[in-house]
Amino acid sequence: MAKRPLILVTNDDGINAPGLKYLVNFMSMIGDVIIVAPDSPKSATSQAITINSPLYVSRSYNHSKAKLEYQLSGTPADCVKFGINEILKKKPDICVSGINHGSNSSVNVLYSGTVGAAIEAGIKGIPAIGFSVLDYSWNAKFDHTEKFILSITINVIKNKLPSDIVLNVNFPKSKVNGVKVCRQANTHWEEKFCKRENPMGKEYYWLTGDFINNDRSNETDEYALKKGYASIVPIKFDLTAKDYIQELNKWDFNG
Repeated sequence: MAKRPLILVTNDDGINAPGLKYLVNFMSMIGDVIIVAPDSPKSATSQAITINSPLYVSRSYNHSKAKLEYQLSGTPADCVKFGINEILKKKPDICVSGINHGSNSSVNVLYSGTVGAAIEAGIKGIPAIGFSVLDYSWNAKFDHTEKFILSITINVIKNKLPSDIVLNVNFPKSKVNGVKVCRQANTHWEEKFCKRENPMGKEYYWLTGDFINNDRSNETDEYALKKGYASIVPIKFDLTAKDYIQELNKWDFNG
């Protein structure tokens, strides 16, 4: 009988998030699940790590399908580091992160703690996937993602990934028409800071903004999601703009 894969599961919405429960249930159909997740929501932390305060860890028992489960006071990236070095003492066969409540498509990938955790695993040579659903509600539905998450995960375990690539996977809010492998759309946020005043008269600000899609191509994640498809974007964590090195070498930096 083939050995079941060892699967490290984390997220950025926290140990109690419904999306994590669904992902754990899905992964338990494939392999042995170990959870190391933040003890509270850590959304939009990207790949931040904790260096100026201690980390606290405790056992958790929220997910019956997991072999072991821990909650950590740190970020999603902390959870991956801690899970590999202190809990597992070895590399898992795959790391999956999510299922995130809300979009991590296009430029949002740069802020995502969900994808930040996957990238942290990828840096350590572990095949990794970040899963998200375009619904920010705590009561978001995830059933429609099951067969696709299973298929994508099984394919990654079977075929592996290059050592410098992880997968960023986003699902529509409801019915999925299929899967499209695509590129990240060219988008940006036009930020706004909503100025308010607390009961003591002290001013504070709340970040908001408008999402702007500058990309009209039919080959992007935003287009796929708009048409009801799940998007798979392979992303690299080497941010070097290699095609611009030659141009920069023409500049005179020595005065």
